Formats: sequence, structure tokens, C-alpha cells
Amino acid sequence: VQLQASGGGLVQAGGPLRLSCAASGGTFSGYTLTWFRQATGKDREFVAGIRRGSSNTFYEDSVKGRFTISRDNAKSTVYLQMNSLQPEDTAVYYCAAARGIILSNLRIPSSYDYWGQGTQVTVSS
Repeated sequence: VQLQASGGGLVQAGGPLRLSCAASGGTFSGYTLTWFRQATGKDREFVAGIRRGSSNTFYEDSVKGRFTISRDNAKSTVYLQMNSLQPEDTAVYYCAAARGIILSNLRIPSSYDYWGQGTQVTVSS
């Protein structure tokens, strides 16, 4: 499956932004989909994930209540709605997909087979 992330940009602190990740070439509904981010000089970290089938969602603690992950299987697209953005949210955001991933591996980047190209999110103070 190929993933194409979009929607990044420059936003002031407290503002919103919505990222999209469009998939092609696979059975979209069969994938667990996740957003990771990587700030300059830091490791890639889990942000949010949504499971296949049940569509249960999971979030990194610092984004709970501010970010919402959702998926539209008909459009083969996963979204990340980001509200109340803070400068520490500045990073390159990546979408990722995997089939058959177990819950304990959800937050591990090496668990994912497919990655989008990344989209830059910059939050100014």
C-alpha cells in the first residue's frame, strides 16, 4: 500500500490543523493506521493509532484531549485533527500502516510496513 500524507503547515500556538493520509494499492479497511512524529534531533514517536475492524483509538499522553484520529474506509484516508497546538508539537508527522499488528507493538515504529513521506507541522509561539 502507498501512503500520501498532507495538511501540514505553519500555525500559531492554540490553533488547529488537520492532517490527511490517503492510501492506495491495498485493502484499506484491513490496516491498522497510525500517526508518528519526529522532531529535529529526536526519535520518532507514536502520536495516535486506530485499529482495523474495531476502530479502537489510542493516543500518546501529551495529545490526549487535543488530537483526534479517524478513518474513512470509503475514501481510504486516515485523518489527524489537531487542536490547541503547542510549539512542542512541532515535528514532521508521518502516517504508517500495518496488518495484523498486536496491541503491545502499536507504538513501535519498526512494527509498521508502510510509511507516508511525512508532512511538516510548525507551531509558532
